[in-house]
Amino acid sequence: MALKDYSDEFRADAVALYESTPGATYKRIAADLGVSRGSLRNWVLRDRERCGVGPAAGPTGARTRAGAGKVTPAADPDDRVRQLEARVAELEVSERKLAAERDILRKAAKYFGGRDELVSRFQFVHDHRNTLEVKWLCDVLGLNRSSYYKWLTSGEARATRQQDDRLLAERIRRVNAASGGTYGSPRMTAELREAGLRVNEKRVARVMRMFSITGIRLRRRVRTTVPDPARAVVPDLFQRDFTAPEPGMKYMGDITYLPLASGEFLYLATVLDCFSRRVVGWSIAGHMRTDLVTDALRMSAATRGGLDGSVFHSDHGAQYGSRAFAGLCDEFGATRSMGAVGTSADNAACESFHASLKRETLRGARNYGDAATCRKTVFAWLTRYNTRRRHSANDHLSLNEYERRHHAAKLTLAA
Repeated sequence: MALKDYSDEFRADAVALYESTPGATYKRIAADLGVSRGSLRNWVLRDRERCGVGPAAGPTGARTRAGAGKVTPAADPDDRVRQLEARVAELEVSERKLAAERDILRKAAKYFGGRDELVSRFQFVHDHRNTLEVKWLCDVLGLNRSSYYKWLTSGEARATRQQDDRLLAERIRRVNAASGGTYGSPRMTAELREAGLRVNEKRVARVMRMFSITGIRLRRRVRTTVPDPARAVVPDLFQRDFTAPEPGMKYMGDITYLPLASGEFLYLATVLDCFSRRVVGWSIAGHMRTDLVTDALRMSAATRGGLDGSVFHSDHGAQYGSRAFAGLCDEFGATRSMGAVGTSADNAACESFHASLKRETLRGARNYGDAATCRKTVFAWLTRYNTRRRHSANDHLSLNEYERRHHAAKLTLAA
């Protein structure tokens, strides 16, 4: 039950997942994605050819260097022995150098906890300059030597700023205690200015962050369901019954937000089959336009080989109530269904699915980092959700296995 026609987005995400997974094999990644090994291999090789990377590159992007360290055989046996001895000595030197660099990086890692990484690297070089060469330390840590020496000469001014920051932090703590710990940097700045201190909000925010002084911060609620007042009335054909006796009969869809470290969001639209809760279609984008939900529906049609005669249920979001989405449902032969306005229980199964996705991918974190990491993480989870993750509603079988057994049982009865 693999896709009949994979989208460019799916192929690109599959290649990115393979290339970024250490120790990945075509067989294992293809099994996670529910595609054939040959298809995944062809996508990877075509992507590497397009990027100008040779076929010998592995999942981490490393390529063997042709001719590196190659010993040209000598005619005389004694010369051959000398060549091999020289090569062994060269490798021993390289191994000692790599071991020393690993030791440097292990020691340097202790400097990075809770501090500015660049400043911490400068400090590490400064603390070890008498035992190791400064040039080598800078090379290993990815620093420019001139930047390190500039940092070194500005030490006195930096110490003065650090002392000023400590004094400011003490005043912030007093104000924070008086406010009951509720002030963030904007209110804190206003309070300090009213007390006669000339300071800007950026510095206050930096000092609060540096000294771990926080106020109460409520997470911004992102509204993904925006009703369109001009839409046609669509009946609720589900009546909160999110089950189906056969695959391909009833589908449900919804949109959820994916928070990024920048404070922005990506948006995920999904389509679930009510029979097994399998994710038959999804789309990730940086917007909530109608294209987000139509792309997910098109993927569903490709996965199932069509949607003719099915029912598609959603909330009253403007995307699902648009003429473009209604027209696509008509084109695929799917009947639309919508729950009551403002009632999340009428689409509870999708809400629960998205809650599980965030719980298992964020693992307590506030965001996914950057957009590329977010897309890769969610893509990997969605594919494994179908192929490997056991679902309690399906006798703890994976969704694909549950459908496979259902089809096998039908064939047995028919025979």
